[in-house]
Amino acid sequence: MKKATFSWVDEAWEQTVRKVERTSKRIGSGYPHASVGGSYVLEQPYWWTAGFWPGQLWLLYAGTGSEDFRRIAEQCENGLDAVLEQYYKLDHDMGFMWTLTSIAQYKLLGSEDSKRRALIAANMLVGRLNLKGRYIRAWNPWREGEDNAGVAIIDCVMNMPLLFWASQVTGDPRFRHVAEAHLDTVLEHFIRPDGSVYHIVRFNPHTGECEERLGGQGYAPESAWSRGTAWALYGLTLAYHHTGRADYLAGAKRVAHFFLSQLPEDRVPYWDFRLPEGVAKYRDSSAGACAASGLLLLADKVADVEAHVYRNAGVQILESLYTNYGAWDDPAEEGLILHGTSHFPEGKNVDVPLIYGDYYFVEGLARLKGAKVIFWE
Repeated sequence: MKKATFSWVDEAWEQTVRKVERTSKRIGSGYPHASVGGSYVLEQPYWWTAGFWPGQLWLLYAGTGSEDFRRIAEQCENGLDAVLEQYYKLDHDMGFMWTLTSIAQYKLLGSEDSKRRALIAANMLVGRLNLKGRYIRAWNPWREGEDNAGVAIIDCVMNMPLLFWASQVTGDPRFRHVAEAHLDTVLEHFIRPDGSVYHIVRFNPHTGECEERLGGQGYAPESAWSRGTAWALYGLTLAYHHTGRADYLAGAKRVAHFFLSQLPEDRVPYWDFRLPEGVAKYRDSSAGACAASGLLLLADKVADVEAHVYRNAGVQILESLYTNYGAWDDPAEEGLILHGTSHFPEGKNVDVPLIYGDYYFVEGLARLKGAKVIFWE
């Protein structure tokens, strides 16, 4: 992507660098998720968001050369080794975790240790494929008696770049085959005709038959969770990037059109696009940031006659996040972008900064600044 000419982009980048220089002194090599009371709560290394803080640091390192950012990102990656070795906490989100840590370092610095870590994670992810249903199983049974062997979720489309990368660096097509099997199931069972998206689909783990759809982090099974829509938009665009398959591009465009048609005036989505009267319409800035980076990539993948639609939309979302949702002038707030919603149905982390919102915002800026390396690609 060519560098943008918007003056606010460089300003936003400089604000981001200054703020992360400050917050990194407290966060260090921890694994933040949501900001509560102005400070990021640090999760255990096995938590699915563990890659976003080091991924953000790698983006900033690539743009600034800051050795402090590099050092902390490397420490975060090293801290994930125990998760790989212990095995039991690994689930479908290995792509989120090791794409933004190990693949990031391998692409930027050529680290063989990082390559090895990412390949181990890719092999573990391949092992979660249910052959009958052609889906990658989501969570493990975290509670006694829980049975989720048949569960797949839309978030997992963003884990597929780990498998495409593994095929590229090893020359072994089996990783790509598994990724495409899962993505084919996404097109068939997760994407509605209007471009809206289901969060959770349950299959019969023995026969592969689709049994039911669940609301998950959305309001209801037939609502339209905005971050799930953003995952699908970006993930299917990346699938097209890696395969050139027209059906993935068509799916990405269908989801993008639905997403854009539902945005309010300031271009930042509510947490769900189909909410009945009386349900709080909190924003989810993380959904906007993720979708914006996906839209910028989508613009690079289509003909010029339509590219401007996606590119302009991505720019507008990012500019609104910077102007209307940024916490640049608040030293008491560690988050970059305010008003994210993690899990409204469970009342968890509602209307707070989220580390993945921060990450995708920085990634969007990096795209507009002409970054040569985006880790999912």
